[in-house]
Amino acid sequence: MTRYWPTALMLVILAGLAGYLYLVELPAEQREENQESAQKQILPFPETAITGLSITTAQGPIEFKLAAPGKWSIVAPLQTDANNREVQALIRALVTGAVTRTVEEQATQLAPFGLEQPVTTLTITAGTQQEKISIGDSGPLSNTLYVLRGSDQHVLLTNLAPKDFINKSLMTYRRKELFRFVQNDVERVRLTYPTTEIVFDNMTKDKSRPSWKIRYPIEAEADQNEVRSLMFRLEDLKALGIIDPGPERDTVAKTLTTPKVKVTLHTAAGDQAVRLYQPNSQSGEAIAETTTDGPLYRINPALIKDLTKELFNLQDKRLLGLDYTDIAMLSVKTREHQYVLINQTGEWVIEDQPAAKVSQEAADLFVSRVANLPAEERVMKQSAPLAPYGLLAPAAEFAATSKDGKTTGKLTLGSQAGNLLYATGQRLQGVFQVRPDLLTQVPSKADLLAKPQEKSPAGR
Repeated sequence: MTRYWPTALMLVILAGLAGYLYLVELPAEQREENQESAQKQILPFPETAITGLSITTAQGPIEFKLAAPGKWSIVAPLQTDANNREVQALIRALVTGAVTRTVEEQATQLAPFGLEQPVTTLTITAGTQQEKISIGDSGPLSNTLYVLRGSDQHVLLTNLAPKDFINKSLMTYRRKELFRFVQNDVERVRLTYPTTEIVFDNMTKDKSRPSWKIRYPIEAEADQNEVRSLMFRLEDLKALGIIDPGPERDTVAKTLTTPKVKVTLHTAAGDQAVRLYQPNSQSGEAIAETTTDGPLYRINPALIKDLTKELFNLQDKRLLGLDYTDIAMLSVKTREHQYVLINQTGEWVIEDQPAAKVSQEAADLFVSRVANLPAEERVMKQSAPLAPYGLLAPAAEFAATSKDGKTTGKLTLGSQAGNLLYATGQRLQGVFQVRPDLLTQVPSKADLLAKPQEKSPAGR
């Protein structure tokens, strides 16, 4: 045993050293790092603790209150919803901002740093804690600011960016979105015009990507891209200026008679409605109203044009009248080609050559082009004499039958005018113009047949 005592002594010494490092040195080092990190922070509390904020600029004070997690309200100089994104961006800039160096610990001369009359003063509240931050001049480097911290009266050079704190006004922090919604949650959209209205419903019940259908004035499939584009425009419908209740609002309200369009969104949580006016089309000014006694909003007049859509624009403009996946048989007749494609248990065959191997890729591409050809322009709303449009002796005719054998689709291509062809289709009544590409993309029977695979070099 005596010969092992040096080893045991060494183990005891190492264990003691490890304990010392663990219990003394590491905590001390950690405390030093935490202290150094805290010294670099501008605010003494985390973002999640902040419950109130006030900003004072040359235009006056603005006071904010956290109404709910992530939702801020303006409580002074008026009570209204805040622009959450702007408020959160301001708070995050303060929380993530760092002190580059302490310029003066007990400032006596504030003028050299622009702090005698600060550009902006912020008071941040976190429960019972409060910190005051005064923003002065820009520092010697870009995106730096001098700051006076109220709790210790230190003048600090920080990495705060001037763009986050300078030239901000009440309008900056007010909510400007006229609608607040998630597209998947909208069940119905109603566009009410002076003489008519258009209603379309979201047919998707599982909260996935919306699928829209027109309910009024006709029952019809909607142009999904057009409706989604319309919804994006509603999301972006923002005020350029706000006229609060008072004499100015009363004066402007007297000029508002019949709205160009009233947009109503129906959701399970309730309805939202906005009326859009253009009292003077020559001046181009456009006004939006959400309630009869609330603020009026100046908006971009181009939005009224975007939202005053004709029914044709919102309809599914694919002329054939059958979806590609529903087609069981497609008859093709042009001046050069005539044949019938039949879908047999998921594979295309040519009717009079059932044993021939058809290129499924070529057939799928062609059938989808026929099914998805949209009208670009409407020439006549109702049926008209077809001869002037080359539709009595058409350049191409396509007839489709659905898998259930009950539904049919039809597409006829006539003569060309400019860069477009005249056309009629099963889905829409009237004469239309379409892109001419399809005429050059009709394959012959030979084009549809699968090419024999070339033998590999090893197989020769």
